[in-house]
Amino acid sequence: MSAQTTKGRDFHRLTPVWNIAFHAVAGIFALLCVFPFLFVTVISFTDESTLAKNGYQLFPEKWSVEAYTYLFKAGDQLLRSYGVTIAVTLIGTVIGVVFTALFAYAISRHSFKYRNFFAFFAFFTMLFNGGLVPTYIIVTQLLGLKDSIWALILPLAVNAFYIMILRTFFSTMVPDAIIESGKIDGAGEFGIFFKLVLPLSLPGLATIALFSTLGYWNDWFNALLYINTPNLVPLQSMLMRIENSMQFIMQNSQNASLSMGVLQSMPQDTSRMAMVVLATGPIVFAYPFFQRYFIQGLTVGAVKE
Repeated sequence: MSAQTTKGRDFHRLTPVWNIAFHAVAGIFALLCVFPFLFVTVISFTDESTLAKNGYQLFPEKWSVEAYTYLFKAGDQLLRSYGVTIAVTLIGTVIGVVFTALFAYAISRHSFKYRNFFAFFAFFTMLFNGGLVPTYIIVTQLLGLKDSIWALILPLAVNAFYIMILRTFFSTMVPDAIIESGKIDGAGEFGIFFKLVLPLSLPGLATIALFSTLGYWNDWFNALLYINTPNLVPLQSMLMRIENSMQFIMQNSQNASLSMGVLQSMPQDTSRMAMVVLATGPIVFAYPFFQRYFIQGLTVGAVKE
């Protein structure tokens, strides 16, 4: 029996052991990623007095929904903020993905005469921008989007970094032969783009859509700048206002005798954790819908025959 055959058999004997070890390491790493969110969720359902007495515990002595009751006192305003955030996220993601895909596809085609100019134009905005004051003037005065839902959508609609990612994806995964076959069949540029290019680019589009969704969902700065109407305040901005109100009461409790009663009944730490759960929960449940395409977008083209 040759030495090579012996080594092969020894390797096959060790393979199940290595598989178990790799799965164990991957499981531990996944647990470490998920554990912080689970721990925050547990704290948000912990009684405030128990938390003050025993500190943070994975299995608290007393459970409570007082933090969520305190936050949901806003009632209709909280639901309205959820609705605004969902609408902004859906509309903004669709607009952003469409415009990003159109721009990236154009500069990825070698037949486009001015592709280098527009690629440099997009890349230049990654290095330099006009600044906060000019942006504010354009949005509020030139475009007149003050106190408008579009002020939450348009500033984040097109991202130069996403354009560069998608341009590379189009250049790598959409060969010129497919484009030429569409032209031979008589399809126009938009027909080729929507019927041939987009179906082949779902992993890349899903990756950009996920990034865009996270950007819109977590955005609070644009609402701080452009939104004064309570009915248009998104979720993240509203939670920040609740947090600021709690801090104001805590800081001024010594100057007002009536504030002490309010302060004692206020779930301070657990409310902060409940805010995290309310802000991140929908994204956690939405991520599995993007996961398959997201992984494909990261690994596509990694192995070539």
